[in-house]
Amino acid sequence: MRPLVVGGEALLIEVDSAAEVAALHAELLRRRDAGELGAVRDLVPAARTVLLDGVKDPAGLAARITRWEVPPLAESDGPLITVPVRYDGPDLAEVAGLWGVAPGAVADIVGDTVFRVAFCGFAPGFGYLTGLPERFHLPRRATPRAAVPAGSLALAGEYAGVYPRSSPGGWQLIGSTDAVLWDPERDPAALFAPGVQVRFTEAGR
Repeated sequence: MRPLVVGGEALLIEVDSAAEVAALHAELLRRRDAGELGAVRDLVPAARTVLLDGVKDPAGLAARITRWEVPPLAESDGPLITVPVRYDGPDLAEVAGLWGVAPGAVADIVGDTVFRVAFCGFAPGFGYLTGLPERFHLPRRATPRAAVPAGSLALAGEYAGVYPRSSPGGWQLIGSTDAVLWDPERDPAALFAPGVQVRFTEAGR
């Protein structure tokens, strides 16, 4: 871990992998709930960092964090959300070809994976989900689409994600869902939050 003071009350912690981000975020939540972090307002995970805002003594906390032993996150840690998906995406056949499987097997590969929301961004309600084995990581499309339909299940790099609203995007589209990813009238508004586990089930199966 590499803690960096980035403001009067802000600390950025760099790590080397998404798994380390998840473990560190969980440990920070645990320590905050135990009262060890003082009045920290926000803990914001990203691809390889966690930002702490509202830290009264960033340099002091940075020194303490370097001595922490952060346990790896157990696969069962975190609430589980099940999202039904129709495997009707326009890139399904292309993804199957890149994986060397029949198109029907894509649903099995994705359905057998328990994803975890690593962090959120891009648009309200959009979660970056990790969990696909490395052999199934995919490139982004060479030419992004001007409009990806809301509810599209997509893959790119090491991540899966569901578009909460129609927007431009360059990820590989393999399916769609009617799940509402972002509803400002709901509490919480976002269906996905960092640390939540997600399993995609094939609709109608």
